[in-house]
Amino acid sequence: MRGARRRLCSALIVAYGLFSLYAAYTVFLRPRRPAAPRPHRDRRGPRGFTDHVALGNEEWNPWDADEKNELAASQQRYEANLKMIKYARSHLEQISLRVQIWGKAAIGLYLWQHIFGGQLEPADVTAQWREGSQKAGKTYFSFLTGPSVVPGYFSVEAEHVVLVLNGREPAKIAYATQWLHYAQTLMETRKIQHVAVVLLGNEQCNNAWIQPYLKRNGGFVNLLFVTYDCAFVNEEDIFQWPLGVATYRNFPVVEPSWSMLRDPRSYLCNFLGTVYKNSSRETLMEILKQDGLDKLCWIAAREQWQPQETNASLKNYQDALLQSDLTLCPVGINTECYRIYEACSYGSLPVIEDVMTPGVCGNSSMYHSAPLQLLKTMGAPFIFIKNWKELPAILEKEKKMSLQEKIQRRKKLLEWYRNFKAWMRQKFINTLENSFLPSDKG
Repeated sequence: MRGARRRLCSALIVAYGLFSLYAAYTVFLRPRRPAAPRPHRDRRGPRGFTDHVALGNEEWNPWDADEKNELAASQQRYEANLKMIKYARSHLEQISLRVQIWGKAAIGLYLWQHIFGGQLEPADVTAQWREGSQKAGKTYFSFLTGPSVVPGYFSVEAEHVVLVLNGREPAKIAYATQWLHYAQTLMETRKIQHVAVVLLGNEQCNNAWIQPYLKRNGGFVNLLFVTYDCAFVNEEDIFQWPLGVATYRNFPVVEPSWSMLRDPRSYLCNFLGTVYKNSSRETLMEILKQDGLDKLCWIAAREQWQPQETNASLKNYQDALLQSDLTLCPVGINTECYRIYEACSYGSLPVIEDVMTPGVCGNSSMYHSAPLQLLKTMGAPFIFIKNWKELPAILEKEKKMSLQEKIQRRKKLLEWYRNFKAWMRQKFINTLENSFLPSDKG
């Protein structure tokens, strides 16, 4: 397969050279038909005739039409050759980098379906094997996911690989290292050239286990995209990546609609989630009960986290987002949560508890606005609060807002989220191309 691609590229390059030489020959070197000698003027004829001939012979050339036709034909050939050369160039650019993404964590679906806008076949989310592909910039991306995608049992069809891994807890890390060792073996046997990792990091940013695999530390991983406010993000080979939506719960790609933007919503706010003991979420519940604020919002609290999602519970949650002007986002184990991005999908403005959670997350050498450095840097139009005691004033202001004001706010939020995903997509592509493609420096 790789050999066939090389032969195709070689053939295109040869064609490019031949067309260039032919075009240069046609325009600059091809001999032109010499002009015939002018006929001798007979001055013995009638004056009118001789005057006419004398006047016309100053500019008249019997071969002029042929020369013009030849010139026009040469120009057409040149333009046709130029068009074919441009096509060859564009084709070479399109296949200048092939990247295979191995989606072995649910966050890979956010990358592929939400940020890249890619499709997967089959559409059935329970399928053992799902795949998709698309071209972007100079890169051809293919995406593989599903339980049947296991080391050594699928075709590696690119020299550049992006591994999407889960590093939240020890069991997930053990599984992730198996994939890293498999990729390392492929590197050592020269079956692949470059590796990047998209990592669902630990919520307390305990990600030191990945460090030895990075090229900067003597490993083989060229690039790392990691979630949460990881302190070793440097914007050189380690980048912060958004948590995204809960794709493991089948949260869908949501297309904005007219009604989502324009219709009045029944609730000022919503919170559907787990209330942990001695957490700020208990404080939030107490504040909502004051003055009957909970009657203005869609509140469904539970005492234990539930990993499984039913069709009914997913629809209930989506309806809450769609019918609420605000979505309350109290901190959990980490400040960043799926709820933030899911609220953006439905134009429900996130109200975020802007406090650092326990662990080693924090400011990096590039960003100094933790928590949520990435979102703040991108100008997220959210409401950030330090204490839920600020909420009653926020809800009071909500009551006084007109529908038109809320529509403008929704429009701003939906546009920001769309641009945010487009920016992340382009940054991801540019980073891979700049790292994986050979430098043009001579």
